[in-house]
Amino acid sequence: MWFQINSYFLFLIASTNKHGVHSPFVFNLITECFNAKTNSQKIKVLNNIRNYFYKNKTSIIVNDFGKGSKIFKSNNRKIAEIAKIAGINKKRAQLLIRIVDYFKSKTVLELGTSLGIGTAVLSIGNPNAKITTIEGCQNTAKLAQEMFFEFKFSNIHLVNNDFKKCLPIILKENKFDLVYFDGNHQKAATLYYFNQCLSSIHNNSIFIFDDINWSKEMQEAWEEIKKHPKVTVTINTYFWGIVFFRAEQAKQHFTIRV
Repeated sequence: MWFQINSYFLFLIASTNKHGVHSPFVFNLITECFNAKTNSQKIKVLNNIRNYFYKNKTSIIVNDFGKGSKIFKSNNRKIAEIAKIAGINKKRAQLLIRIVDYFKSKTVLELGTSLGIGTAVLSIGNPNAKITTIEGCQNTAKLAQEMFFEFKFSNIHLVNNDFKKCLPIILKENKFDLVYFDGNHQKAATLYYFNQCLSSIHNNSIFIFDDINWSKEMQEAWEEIKKHPKVTVTINTYFWGIVFFRAEQAKQHFTIRV
């Protein structure tokens, strides 16, 4: 807890808003996407999905393949609590909707489906996108798949497998406009999957890393990602690290309050 408080305080000191940004690309992103309003109909669909899980009072055994939870003390968890605690929160969900809509991302990869709320957000952002999502836990993957069917998210392909086993095959067969990393909050794993996913990028690809300030090792992973020669522009929003590979831009790193 104290680490998050201290890291957020340091973030606020280092961060700026659109008036401190001198890149037209990032300035437009902030003004037209980050600071924009989310479509009310899209918010309504998101709220319906949340309520769908909040009403589920049953429990499941969750198999954590990553760092695990700092909140849950047991792998036997109530589905409603997973949705409330581990699911993407409203602020991030609405921002993700706007990002996918703003960039018109057509091919999307998500590492870490969980109950599928974040995956649904990607689909809400662009219903025409082709979305591939990977989840290692069989029980959460089953619930996510049921939700996709219930809300008719026909553009989502869920792969229930270990990342290390299936990711190389998926990357070999696809190029992705956007990759959302939300499955393993450990430094070594984050860097490993980052380097693997570089094989699937093009000039306008976007990587979004969840919880880059979750721990010291995640901050270290973020700093290494920023230094990679293929990375040109990064944005630290505190909860996310957003990466761009635009060859036409000089290397710049931004810390932005959203």
